[in-house]
Amino acid sequence: MSTSSIRWDQGDDGIVILTLDAPGQSANTMNAGYVESMDAILDRLDEQKDAIRGVVITSAKKTFFAGGDLNLLRAVTPDNAAEFHAGMTHLKAQLRRLETFPFPIVSAINGAALGGGLELTLATHHRVAVDHPSVKLGLPEVSLGLLPGAGGVTRTVRMLGIADALMKVLMKGDRMVPGKALKIGLIDETVATADDLLPAARAWIAANPDAKQPWDQPDYRIPGGTPSSKGMDQLLPAIPANVRKQLGGANYPAPRAIIAAAVEGAQVDLDSAFAIEGRYLTSLATGQVAKNMIQAFFFDLQEVSGDRGRERTGDPALVQKVVVLGAGMMGAAIAYVCAKVGIEVVLKDVSLEAAERGKGYSQALVDKAVSRGRSTEAEGAALLERITPAADPAQAAGADLVIEAVFEDPSVKAQVFAEIEPHLAPDALLGSNTSTLPITLLAEHVGRPDDFIGLHFFSPVDKMPLLEIIKGERTGDEALSRALDLAKQIKKTPIVVNDSRGFFTSRVIGTFIQEGVAMLLEGVPARSIEQATSQAGYPAPVLQLTDELSLTLWQKIRNASRAAIEADGGTWEAHPAEAVIDRMVDDFGRGGKLAGAGFYDYEDGKRTGLWAGLKDAFGDRTVDAPTSYARAEAANAIPFEDLKERLMFIETLETVKCLDEGVLESAADANIGSIFGIGFPAWTGGVLQYANGYEGALAGFVARARELQAAYGDRFAPPASLVAKAEAGERYGDVPVLSAV
Repeated sequence: MSTSSIRWDQGDDGIVILTLDAPGQSANTMNAGYVESMDAILDRLDEQKDAIRGVVITSAKKTFFAGGDLNLLRAVTPDNAAEFHAGMTHLKAQLRRLETFPFPIVSAINGAALGGGLELTLATHHRVAVDHPSVKLGLPEVSLGLLPGAGGVTRTVRMLGIADALMKVLMKGDRMVPGKALKIGLIDETVATADDLLPAARAWIAANPDAKQPWDQPDYRIPGGTPSSKGMDQLLPAIPANVRKQLGGANYPAPRAIIAAAVEGAQVDLDSAFAIEGRYLTSLATGQVAKNMIQAFFFDLQEVSGDRGRERTGDPALVQKVVVLGAGMMGAAIAYVCAKVGIEVVLKDVSLEAAERGKGYSQALVDKAVSRGRSTEAEGAALLERITPAADPAQAAGADLVIEAVFEDPSVKAQVFAEIEPHLAPDALLGSNTSTLPITLLAEHVGRPDDFIGLHFFSPVDKMPLLEIIKGERTGDEALSRALDLAKQIKKTPIVVNDSRGFFTSRVIGTFIQEGVAMLLEGVPARSIEQATSQAGYPAPVLQLTDELSLTLWQKIRNASRAAIEADGGTWEAHPAEAVIDRMVDDFGRGGKLAGAGFYDYEDGKRTGLWAGLKDAFGDRTVDAPTSYARAEAANAIPFEDLKERLMFIETLETVKCLDEGVLESAADANIGSIFGIGFPAWTGGVLQYANGYEGALAGFVARARELQAAYGDRFAPPASLVAKAEAGERYGDVPVLSAV
């Protein structure tokens, strides 16, 4: 017997095998077909319960169950909230009915079970999974601005206790390998192969004929107790306090809702806890933050990580040997991520000693991984063996990839390419890790400009997930295809942009830094600037970030950009931030963290606090929340909300200009690049989704931009393309953005 999404097979032993197999889909999801099928299956289980000894739930797909249908979730609005809530209530009722049958039910997990997929397994009496790295288990809803709404909060709290459920599962949203999930208690057993699943499930059913869920046992107590239990009154307050510290006041409602649902649900009966969980989920699903995060971390992430319109004619050509030019921090880190995935690496510098120091970066990371149990000594030794420090360019013989990571000086880059090219494989991909210099300009100094491409990594390379791939005017399609394959090979998320000074990420983050620094010139206290950055949701306060990137370097890049524009006959438009940077570097000798002094003071390389001289150097205005600009001006004050929105608006407006100029080709590249590369607040869904989701949509965004323009200058003027899109009622990402290059 089969329904549309679930197959039923019953053997002579009385055990029913339910196989999840949604037709026409690569993965099983909690869509209408599943719901209808599960209703039919539950009815049949009820009808035949006297003849059933047990049930095993497994999957015909590579994944076990992918969870909720995100297309449906992002379509939830206040107008259809009641319908959504009713649907989620029905899902929970199905799972509750499943777990209360008078026979044991086992989940045989052959692939990923995330979100609703794991929630399905939590409603079974035993969970056995294949112990393989491809099998990921977890409740990642918090990363999408949601909470587990099919009983996940309620059941994990009752399985693990409030604190462990929150801190180990719900708040982290980790995708765990089976070994970790077993240790935490999310699953009960692992087996070596998929062939071992059904035998293990049958054995457990035979040994546990009267299985019940723990919370259905008469002597059940929540592990660790309820919120009113002794000791919990001191433990629980630390959890929201820790969350507030981590979020810095940013607009993330999901963690707060998860804590509330867990704590409130632990004080009531199971059905009431399900109801509490459902109300919080409905509130999140109808909000804008969840829609933003679903757009970015599912749909946009899928788009940038896909084939991007390429016709695949065969398997990707994997890089076998790479030569990394420059063993400084970036080059050394690039060498590490390449060696980690099995690529042979030649790490070249001007001297063997410098190259060996660069390899020391990998040694330190390996030692750390081994000490923390994330790697074995043998794995670490093999990784280091793949990195060869070198000063002789001949050691690059036969390399099929070169990644240049030397100083941001065109003449230096030209010199190292001229030295290395004769030793490479004839068709080697030529990559530059430049963050600002035009790829078309650098390609003039290589022998095969068609094979030359920008590969912009982000620091720290071993942690930052993004790779910005930059096409020069002569970069060929084959080079782009190989660069995208490289990104997948080294486990980086790629975005693709066209050539421009600063490309996309460096250009846009430059406006963020300039805006934050310019606030000092207006007399805004440095602490208010940093607090506004954190409350907006940026991972690092803007003045702190500027120090780490170096005020001196920023000044040099500014000077080079101005010289290039003026050399082309253009006019340099000075930004108010320039006066602050020049005073800090030229008058006060404070060039940033590496110089030992910047906007912050440092001792032994560690920040000790903001420089006390900033107030005397640039003034000290009041920051508050006045009800109008007239009142703010009268009080010599500036609205705190303006500080936050100026940072986000200036980056969004610059992104629109990147679209207009053909630097960007898609809204997905903009959104993912801004979050993964330059720390744009994740709750917004990325730099263009922020405009889409602003109150009043693009029309509201335009109106606010004009308000900021009137108060702070024409750099906030909305571009004509943005105004036209707003007037047409469109959104970024509704249709592909075509390149103008």
